[in-house]
Amino acid sequence: MTDNAIDPRTQRRRLGEWLPQNEAHMAKFRTDLAQHARERATHAPRTSAVDELARLVLGDPVLRMDMTRAIGEAQEAGYILGYASIDELMVIVDYLMTYAPPFSETSLIHCPLNAVLDWPMCMPSGYALFRDPALNAQLKHVLNCWCGFLDGPRSREHLNTSSRNGWFSAEADRKIGMSQFLCDPDQPYWGFDSWNGFFTRRFRPDARPVEDAEDPAVIVSACEAAPYNIQHDVQLCDRFWIKSQPYSLQDMLTARQTGLARRFVGGSVYQAFLSAFNYHRWHAPVSGVVVNAYAVDGTYYSDADSEGEDPGGLNDSQGYITAVAARAVIVIESDNRAIGQVACVFVGMADVSSCIIEALPGQRVEKGDELGFFQYGGSTCCMIFEPGAIRDFIPRPPFDDKASPVKVNTRVAIAR
Repeated sequence: MTDNAIDPRTQRRRLGEWLPQNEAHMAKFRTDLAQHARERATHAPRTSAVDELARLVLGDPVLRMDMTRAIGEAQEAGYILGYASIDELMVIVDYLMTYAPPFSETSLIHCPLNAVLDWPMCMPSGYALFRDPALNAQLKHVLNCWCGFLDGPRSREHLNTSSRNGWFSAEADRKIGMSQFLCDPDQPYWGFDSWNGFFTRRFRPDARPVEDAEDPAVIVSACEAAPYNIQHDVQLCDRFWIKSQPYSLQDMLTARQTGLARRFVGGSVYQAFLSAFNYHRWHAPVSGVVVNAYAVDGTYYSDADSEGEDPGGLNDSQGYITAVAARAVIVIESDNRAIGQVACVFVGMADVSSCIIEALPGQRVEKGDELGFFQYGGSTCCMIFEPGAIRDFIPRPPFDDKASPVKVNTRVAIAR
């Protein structure tokens, strides 16, 4: 290991502040969570979705083998998980079904299930495990169950001004800036009906005006997100699983949409990642008509093997997950013929279970109109452009971990 390398056993480079960098904070979270989970399990029945997940894993010899080995490999590598078996893991997962993340200034855990699975998912046995279709289908069921709790009033436990863990505390406000958002401090829970209501909060009118709204050559950012990558001359099929993680259009847009994917061969992809504190709604980058909108089932905790047990983990697999993760695709036929169609791919990372599409085929949208939103968890997004459509991108690589987010509705590219 070089002097500049990060030892993943003590510190892991995680983008977007979804999980803390310090592994000691993560280990403490996992062990504390395990203790609370064991206590709850003595008097509370297991959630049916988690019970079905346990039956699937324990009843399938390959899944049982891979999960057992992944847990063992992580322990042998020296990581503190808080559990040592599938049964113990399921107790923790069940506890998380009624867990609303508190704010923390030093060790914020936005994605608790990701924190629990953080090391097994990037162990040798974890790669195949977390790509298994049956496992991911059941994980979707589990995450939807948790999302249901986060949609309800009991999830508002930490929507208060407590200086220790409240999301409306002065410490949290320095990160979020609640004055930008629609809320009412005089109302209980500031007017939010649930945790997801808070997470998907809307900006106040004019907080994010559409830049150059009348200029059809200006393309604006679809999300409040920090630039991650720009790639030109993208191919229909590419080896998205290798170290460089090139974009593979047919995999991103799915094999059923090969005709759509061919339209973008030789074009450009702009990818950006959302921070835990960012606005999580999506907006139209151009004016035009929605010609396609669909959800894609996929993985939730799958890393690229090529990244290995490195400090980047899931975040350095962002190119890879555009081809395999659960995501929503919205395609807009721009009024500007020089742009043609723009495919927006909104990718759920880790604990995201819901990519909610609001703009449907045939609907006309103006630049800056809302298209949909992420319901809780880490996330990344891509805009795919036809060949020759883009004259210049405003953000310029190389990009680093500390890049500031490009505000939603501000210019991100200029058409030819």
